[in-house]
Amino acid sequence: MFDSRSTLPHAETVTADRGHKNPATMPASPCPTGANLSPAKGMTRRIIAEDPDWSLAIVPCLSNLCLRSIMRNFEEKPIFEDLTDLQKDFVQERLSTSLNLHVTANLIGDGVYWKRCCEQRWDVCDVSHYGHSWKRMFFERHVENMIELFIPDVTDPKTILEMVPLCKNYVKRLDISQLLPPIKEPQKEEVEYGYELASDTDYDGPSMDHFDFNILLNKLENLEELHLVYRVKQCGMNFEWKMFEMTNRDCESLAKALKSCKTLKLLRLHESHIEDKKCRVLVKYLLHHPSLRELDFSHNLIGDKGARAIGKLLANSKLENLNLCDNDIRGPGAKALAHALSKNSTLLSLNLRLNRLRDEGGEAIGKALLSNHILRHLHLGGNEVTRPTAVALAKVLFQNNTLKSVNLSCNNLGVDGGKALEEAMAHNTSVTECDIRLTEVDEQSVSSINQVVWTNQSLEQRRRAQESKTK
Repeated sequence: MFDSRSTLPHAETVTADRGHKNPATMPASPCPTGANLSPAKGMTRRIIAEDPDWSLAIVPCLSNLCLRSIMRNFEEKPIFEDLTDLQKDFVQERLSTSLNLHVTANLIGDGVYWKRCCEQRWDVCDVSHYGHSWKRMFFERHVENMIELFIPDVTDPKTILEMVPLCKNYVKRLDISQLLPPIKEPQKEEVEYGYELASDTDYDGPSMDHFDFNILLNKLENLEELHLVYRVKQCGMNFEWKMFEMTNRDCESLAKALKSCKTLKLLRLHESHIEDKKCRVLVKYLLHHPSLRELDFSHNLIGDKGARAIGKLLANSKLENLNLCDNDIRGPGAKALAHALSKNSTLLSLNLRLNRLRDEGGEAIGKALLSNHILRHLHLGGNEVTRPTAVALAKVLFQNNTLKSVNLSCNNLGVDGGKALEEAMAHNTSVTECDIRLTEVDEQSVSSINQVVWTNQSLEQRRRAQESKTK
């Protein structure tokens, strides 16, 4: 038994009105204990809930109950487009992130839901790398993971193809950091009279050496960037050099896929042991590509024959950036590139760092730039070039006002080469970066060149400020 006059939590207090027959002031029915709890006139009545935690404030409104019902049955009956913006926000903040992508991919737009999906799956989520689109981040990284874990002749290609209708509108860049080779099966050996009778012809090899991009790239209608490296991460004690190279069959398949991807603007294929033969195959299919603007074949094994092929690509494409850093290009290959450069009207950046051009190739590049007024960035660092190359480039710097940066670091230009560059830079107003570190150039020449560079940087900043004011 309890005292109706006592103060208890969550009690609703009602003041009796003598002039009206209010249900709250009417005599209460006998309680199970038999006590008469009807209030006297002028007294207050307290209605006490059986659940001490109950309160009118926690009773959900009907619309929220309906929305929760929609979320519980979303996979069987997805209702989203008919909701208001506030209701959509409510659903996205609470909808399960484990729903089948066939249900959510083309129904739920970019927003909180895809942010939750990303943050639940990956520890680091920098949406600024994906155009500030959470949905793009999710599908690009999801497809990347599927490709990186694809095992030829084990993984069903349908798992990739089924994803295409769901992701093709959102995937603009793929950064593939590993490609797995087929699983090796031990070759059966039959021994008779002490001799092995099995031969290589008895073993059926895998149908592909790595993932076949030919089944995917032409279906990604918005793909603009493709970053690839043929390697296996965390291979441990199973290390083999074959895990870090693309095969001839891979090369042919990839080349055809690249040709079919008409929207591709940037191709980066590095650290994959690409030598001349593979380079020529790739270039063959990239000739006349309608949208390719940047090509990165850095850290491979490309030599002079491959460089000649890339020279043809420069003459038959609209490349703006070419990176051939850390390859095996020598004088003849550099001459081929220089010949194409002298006639090219689109290339803005050329990186030949860590090759073996020597002065044969360095002088050829310098002469080509006398007739080229498009290139803005040139990197010849670590190419064993000496004074003749410095003199050739000095002539360019004297009359060319297009180049913005020149890197000749880690070469043996010597004192005379430094003086030639110093004299040319005294008449230059465009170069805002000139790297001649570790080149045996006299300190006085270095100081003079740096002074000109700083002056040009100030002029460039003023020019940009003036342009911004006029806009």
